[in-house]
Amino acid sequence: MLSPAVLFLGLLVAYPVALLVYNSFFEVELMAPAAREWVGLGNYADALTSGRIHDSAIRTLKYAGFALFFEFLFGFGAALLFASIAERSRWHRTIFALPLMISPIVAGLLWRFLLVGDIGILNYGLTAIGVIPDPGAIRWLSDTDIVIYSVAAADIWLTTSFVALVSYAGLTNIPKDLIEAARIDGAGALSRFWHVTLPLMRPVIAVVLIVRGIDALKTFDLIWIQTQGGPRQASEVLSMNIYQRMVRYGDLGEASALATLFLLFMVALAGLAYWKIWRVDHG
Repeated sequence: MLSPAVLFLGLLVAYPVALLVYNSFFEVELMAPAAREWVGLGNYADALTSGRIHDSAIRTLKYAGFALFFEFLFGFGAALLFASIAERSRWHRTIFALPLMISPIVAGLLWRFLLVGDIGILNYGLTAIGVIPDPGAIRWLSDTDIVIYSVAAADIWLTTSFVALVSYAGLTNIPKDLIEAARIDGAGALSRFWHVTLPLMRPVIAVVLIVRGIDALKTFDLIWIQTQGGPRQASEVLSMNIYQRMVRYGDLGEASALATLFLLFMVALAGLAYWKIWRVDHG
């Protein structure tokens, strides 16, 4: 009975990944993929020694770390708030989940209109309340120092509700008698959270960090629709670099090598998160 699902995954996952790895050992022109030349690990060497790829990798980590930190901070805080008011949070959870129903392209366009230049709504609002002197004081999407963090705002707004809902589901599964026993033993709210709630939430936290971390690392559409990697590649992340190498420069072999390295890195990162957070220590 599992064979249809296995066949489906094989066609849509295993075959493309195998083809990706296979292409990474050849020099392949996008316009003539049949004419290929074996280069071995040459594409990997070029990818690992490219300064532009190194810069893209650092920006990818900055983007993912910044987005994941605030998504978890806001999302887990919202989940604790929902759990504290229990059934009365039904409508709050529904409203909080609305951004999840918006496509990334629409979210990117929305935040582009909010942040762009001296005509963005956000800068006019900050000017109206006296935070900045004029709408052109902060150029969110054209300042190379802050653009990688500015484009992450759309990601934080779009997926914080996912973190909140998953965390809330985990909080509701914590046995109430453990919390009550800790309260009877004299543990305060902070002590109950640190010694009871947080250890029992480790599997949920691992799921959130793995799913959202990998999703943030491979983000493409949210950034592309806002800046297309600019200004001067200051918001170009690895997924965008792979796209540019394959589509704009037609270098399918090096793009495949870079994508393979990126895939291995994400698998290793997921394994590390599982080992450090989810794995139960029996020592």
